[in-house]
Amino acid sequence: MVAVAAAVLAGDRLLLVQRASEPGRGKWSLPGGVVKLGERLREAVVREVLEETGILVEVLDVLDVVEVIKRDEEGRIRFHYVIVDYLARPVSGQLRPASDALEARWVRLDDVPKMGITKALRRLLERHGDKLKALAELTRPS
Repeated sequence: MVAVAAAVLAGDRLLLVQRASEPGRGKWSLPGGVVKLGERLREAVVREVLEETGILVEVLDVLDVVEVIKRDEEGRIRFHYVIVDYLARPVSGQLRPASDALEARWVRLDDVPKMGITKALRRLLERHGDKLKALAELTRPS
């Protein structure tokens, strides 16, 4: 399956959702989800962020691409995702969590690693945290 996620920056704040379902139930992650058949990746990013958080975004660029393969106890593949992480900025909307998110909130970049975050978000921060901090100024709301 192909999925997308968005690192939505507003100044030094990153938009996060607390996952309501597996994988990672209860953990904080970037908003995102599965791309629908025939849907373009950037359209999926906009749809998923809006559905999960109430925030309309402008997609800026690809940030990362990761592959996740999860197996069960017998070694059978449970799921296989290719996840395209995008950088985005908020355009409009009121922050509110959707049914598939327990909560949605803006979090200072420096505070994100201290939260109960998904492994995927931790890896993204390790690989691109400095880039996100450098880009924070470019996405500061006017």
